[in-house]
Amino acid sequence: MKISIKNNQLTAVIDSRGAELVSLRKTSTNREYIWEGNPTFWGKHSPVLFPIVGTLKNNQYQYKNKTYTLPRHGFARDCEFELISKTDSSAVFSLQASAATKSIYPFDFELQIHYTLEENELVIAYQIFNKTNDIMPFSIGAHPAFALSENFENYALAFEFEEDLKSYSLENDLLSEKTTAIPMDKNEVALTYSLFENDALIFKTLQSKKMAILENGKPILNFHFKDFDNFGIWTKLNAPFICLEPWLGYSDVLTSNGNLEDKEGIQLLEAQKTFHSHFKIEMFSDRKSTRLNSSH
Repeated sequence: MKISIKNNQLTAVIDSRGAELVSLRKTSTNREYIWEGNPTFWGKHSPVLFPIVGTLKNNQYQYKNKTYTLPRHGFARDCEFELISKTDSSAVFSLQASAATKSIYPFDFELQIHYTLEENELVIAYQIFNKTNDIMPFSIGAHPAFALSENFENYALAFEFEEDLKSYSLENDLLSEKTTAIPMDKNEVALTYSLFENDALIFKTLQSKKMAILENGKPILNFHFKDFDNFGIWTKLNAPFICLEPWLGYSDVLTSNGNLEDKEGIQLLEAQKTFHSHFKIEMFSDRKSTRLNSSH
C-alpha cells in the first residue's frame, strides 16, 4: 500500500512495506529526488535499517547465551507496517514485535516511523518503544538514495564543516581498523565512482551534522542528521544515485565477540522506555543558491 502526503511545496509517497519513502517531489518543478529503485543497479529507495545496521559476524549474535541469526540491516525493511495515523501532510507507520520477529530478535518492541512535511522539509522521525522488562540493544539507520539526473561527476557533497575524513574499510562486510583518507576541498567532496570501489564510505564520527548535495556547484537539498553519531555514503558503479545514510550503529568489527550488548555502536534502551530520533531533507527553493555553510 502506498500512502501520499503533501503540502504546498512537496509531495511524498511512502510504501507500507518497510515504511519506505519511495518518492519525494517538489511541486514547482515536479522533480523527483528519490531513486526510482531500478533493480539493474539497486532495487530499493530508502530502506529503514533496524534492529541492526550493517552486517553481523557470521550473520549471528548472542543474547543471554542463545544464538540468533539476523540478515544484513535487520528485518524492518522487509516487514509490512501498519498505518496508524494520517493527515494531508503527515503519516505514521508502526511495526510491532511478532512471533516471527521474536524468533530472531527476542524483544517486545514497537517501531514507529513518522513522516511529516513542514514547508520545504520532509522530517522523518523514529520512535522505538521497549515494552520488555530488560534492556533492549538495537541499532537504527536510514538509507535514502537520492536520484542524480546529470553525470555523477557533476555532483559534490558540501559538509557543514571542513573535516578530516577517514572512512573505515570493510573486510568481508565487517569493519576493519583500516581507514582511507577522503579528499576534501574546503568543506566539499567531489563525487566520483572511484570513491566507492571498495563499497560504502563509513564514518564512525563526523563533526558535521548536515550536508548538501551540490549539482554543478549549487545545492539542491540539505540533509540534517543531528541525532545520529555514525554516517555512511554509498552508490554503485555507474548508478545515478547517491545514498546519504545516518546511522546509530554499523557493521560488526572484525574482532567482535558476538554479544549483542557488547556490539560497537549499539544503543541500549532501558526497560519500558522510548527512544526518539529524526533527520530532515530540506529542499532549496528554485531561486536559492547559497552554500551550506552560509545558510541556516
